[in-house]
Amino acid sequence: MKRIIMGHSPDADDAFMFYGFAKGLVALEGYVIEQRLEDIESLNRRALRGEYEVTAISAALYPKVADTYQIMRTGVSMGRGYGPRLLVREPQPLETLKEGLIAVPGEYTTAYLVLRLLLDDFRPAFVDFLDIPRVVREGEVAAGLVIHESQLTYEAEGLHLLVDLGRWWQEETGLPLPLGVDVVRRDLPEDLRLHIRKAWQESIRAAYAHEEDALDYALQFGRGLDRETGRRFVRMYVNEDTIDMGEEGERALKELFTRAHAQGLIRRVPPVDLI
Repeated sequence: MKRIIMGHSPDADDAFMFYGFAKGLVALEGYVIEQRLEDIESLNRRALRGEYEVTAISAALYPKVADTYQIMRTGVSMGRGYGPRLLVREPQPLETLKEGLIAVPGEYTTAYLVLRLLLDDFRPAFVDFLDIPRVVREGEVAAGLVIHESQLTYEAEGLHLLVDLGRWWQEETGLPLPLGVDVVRRDLPEDLRLHIRKAWQESIRAAYAHEEDALDYALQFGRGLDRETGRRFVRMYVNEDTIDMGEEGERALKELFTRAHAQGLIRRVPPVDLI
């Protein structure tokens, strides 16, 4: 049988989405699904080379890969009034951060793009997302932009919230913040691309139909999250938006690209071409 590679990050929310495939509840007839687990910035870089047929990427990367990939309506990670969080050791005015380094989780991440929409002049330090709380705590940087579970655990790590980018974005635009999308390579036949999108949707529905078992599976990738914090994190980013981003999700993507282009952060506004 032919092989389809699906890349996703080794995080509880992505693992929850993949549950149906992982447990054999969902399949692509005639194809073997091979999952590849890598951090989102590594997946972004592979997408620039068009390596995987299906992959999670940062929404911010899409303008660079729009000729190679098509966005699936299913699989989006959308923050509704919450998102990446800018953390500091001690509370301070946002303006003071222009003098110091800010740790960010990758050049192509949506978190970094949105922070540049908010702060037009700062010095980034690209740091593995797992190390960001530590480098903030140890004073190696003035602030750190966290993604994944550190959005929920930062207080226990002795850090303070300066800005929630998802909340800022919603106040600015009235829209949710599209952080990650799942994309399918355009060189696949259109009927196969549609089949993949439907199967991905079925995998997410299967996870919610077997939520406790799916949570058990997802928490293997939760990096020490307790069960209820893990459940909260999964529900933040795997929800009705993830099953189908809808018209509002499409508008949110267009708004992100339009604002980034207006500030000279991306070269073009790509068509938001969904399957």
